[in-house]
Amino acid sequence: MNIYERAIGLATTPEYSRWICPLLLLAEVFLCALIVWKIPYTEIDWSTYMQQVSLFLSGERDYALIKGSTGPLVYPAVHVYIYSVLYRICDEGRDIAFAQVVFAILYIATLVIVMWSYRSARAPPYLFPLLVLSKRLHSVFLLRLFNDAVATFFLWAAILMLQRRQWTAGVVLWSMGVGVKMTLLLIAPAVAVIVVLGAGIIKATGLGITALLLQVLLAVPFLQENPSSYMLRAFEFTRQFLFKWTVNWRFVGEDTFTSQSFALALLAVHASILALFFVYRWIGPSNASFTQFIRKAVHGKLPPTQGYSAPAPCTINFSRIFHGQRLFFSGSLDSTRCLFICFGPRRNGLGTSIQAQR
Repeated sequence: MNIYERAIGLATTPEYSRWICPLLLLAEVFLCALIVWKIPYTEIDWSTYMQQVSLFLSGERDYALIKGSTGPLVYPAVHVYIYSVLYRICDEGRDIAFAQVVFAILYIATLVIVMWSYRSARAPPYLFPLLVLSKRLHSVFLLRLFNDAVATFFLWAAILMLQRRQWTAGVVLWSMGVGVKMTLLLIAPAVAVIVVLGAGIIKATGLGITALLLQVLLAVPFLQENPSSYMLRAFEFTRQFLFKWTVNWRFVGEDTFTSQSFALALLAVHASILALFFVYRWIGPSNASFTQFIRKAVHGKLPPTQGYSAPAPCTINFSRIFHGQRLFFSGSLDSTRCLFICFGPRRNGLGTSIQAQR
């Protein structure tokens, strides 16, 4: 074997990933420390988060009256609870350096979960260095302290649990992520498909109800005060995003971007892509008709493998990022790299996974 073939083998053989992950994590610890030490914190939403949770901690429970310098509170209850804890341990939000350390720990923990998920899906070693090269993700976690960081942690923890066929834990963690940021609702189709395949329609329905009840339970203090304001703020499906926050669609112009027809067109394209993925990538490789596939899935006779449970949510996440009116950070951590697991060179993860189920 020549040097070139050996290098290719090292880069593409999943078994070698066990050596590269600890080295990358160690490097990330030092890099995070360097970023926090040397690069100035960027104020965007942190002060607003702190102003909002200070009102909550003062006894305010009406979402219509909880506001900050950049606007009203527009995130669900779990966001409020988590940032209330940060408010208390970070000297009412003034100790930003300590908050950055907390988010650095959260970033490393999220990265550990993502790498674990990738290894479970037998990702090739060449993908792992790509996980730590994102300037934007370091900024989101360490310099801006966005709630996207918390939502991302819950999303990947849910994916890992679904890979390990811990259906209840996976659904609960996903629901907690929704409680941080509503955009994770867009992952619901993938979560539903995975749980139905693995547990059957009856248990999946029960878990869906559990996820809904968890949202209600967490929001009880706000629902008791003013249920309509909570629902309209935390789950505002008609929210109009500002043109200045878009990245993908800046070329269309502000008038087009803010039009309802453009928003509906993006939603239609997103739904169409999900339908194509469902037919050709989620069930297509099983060589079963749609009716046969559904019949087996209803009885939980197609338990998804670990190589299926990660790429399925990632395909939805990639589509929502690409077609979203604004740039979504939550869950963006390595969704595109994840797609290489199933669509990259010498790989067909979803097809292999479903074939194995048969």
